[in-house]
Amino acid sequence: MKTIDLTFNKTSQNYQIQIGQGLLDDKQAFINSIKSSQVLIISNEVVAPLYLDPLKQTLQAFECFEYIVPDGEQHKSLQQFEAIISFMIENRLRRNATIIALGGGVIGDLSGYVAASYYRGIDFIQVPTSLLAQVDSSVGGKTAVNHPLGKNLIGAFHQPKKVITDIDTLKTLPEREFRSGIAEIIKAAIIADSDFFSWLEGNYQAILSQDANVLASMIARSCQIKADIVANDEKEQGTRAWLNLGHTFAHAIEKDMGFGTLLHGEAVAIGLCLAANFNQQRQQLTGVDKQKIFKLVARFGLPTCIPAQLSAESLINAMSIDKKNIDQDLTLILPSSIGRVTIENNISKNEMYDFLAQQLN
Repeated sequence: MKTIDLTFNKTSQNYQIQIGQGLLDDKQAFINSIKSSQVLIISNEVVAPLYLDPLKQTLQAFECFEYIVPDGEQHKSLQQFEAIISFMIENRLRRNATIIALGGGVIGDLSGYVAASYYRGIDFIQVPTSLLAQVDSSVGGKTAVNHPLGKNLIGAFHQPKKVITDIDTLKTLPEREFRSGIAEIIKAAIIADSDFFSWLEGNYQAILSQDANVLASMIARSCQIKADIVANDEKEQGTRAWLNLGHTFAHAIEKDMGFGTLLHGEAVAIGLCLAANFNQQRQQLTGVDKQKIFKLVARFGLPTCIPAQLSAESLINAMSIDKKNIDQDLTLILPSSIGRVTIENNISKNEMYDFLAQQLN
């Protein structure tokens, strides 16, 4: 088992990320992070039939409640948020209850926002079952629901008490979702670790065949990269924004395609390629590094191009409400080399429109 300790430098708050096999059956992994007798497990209709009963067996010493959400990004909504809050009130869950988020990124984000809001904040534990959630969304305390006008526009920073990553859950993950999660891993390597990028290039076959030792090493390195960044900038006042590489494009694509049409990681993969292409055209990234990014994304079977049915105008409109923007210009995180990114605050909408129109032709 691999353990990562995440300590926030400004608050001294800390928690552990545990990564290994068989952790859903390990009582000790959970007990020390639950301080009351009440536990609410939030899952979805795909994950619950696989892992809810084993987890309840592990937690049989507690009074366990369960809430099952329909599957899909479209259910990361205020409607589901309100329904869960109502369930908790009706069942008299106390302010020292603990929520356990059992599922992928949608469940983690939704459960975290419920935990951040109920009685002004209660404990929660992340138990991510998708690769994307294991390497990205479960770490760092961002919680949110979507709004019809954009992704993750309503939310809060609320750190989990612990992240328990059982890589055995990946055995039941559909291949498309597994590959989708790899986009966030590639993102982490582009941001901060050229050696890790080279490791991904050399180990892609073992990754796709889901070698357990390789997966554990890959997940741990991705989490460590994110943990190191988040520890220094919990509330995204500076360098934490690096983690949004590719996401300004990705969120716009997801919104315009309709939430759930593309998996989040697929949209991120396209966003990584767009960011690389854009900065290469601005002569801020070498053509060699751009090609390496495109090649690695494609090697894992992920998309590299904007879906043809979208328009530059609709994408610009969606990008205009991105949370990172300052005044009227766009803010993007762009790769300057593999292992290094910059925050660009003054990208005009006209420049971006021309670029997107070119990409769609």
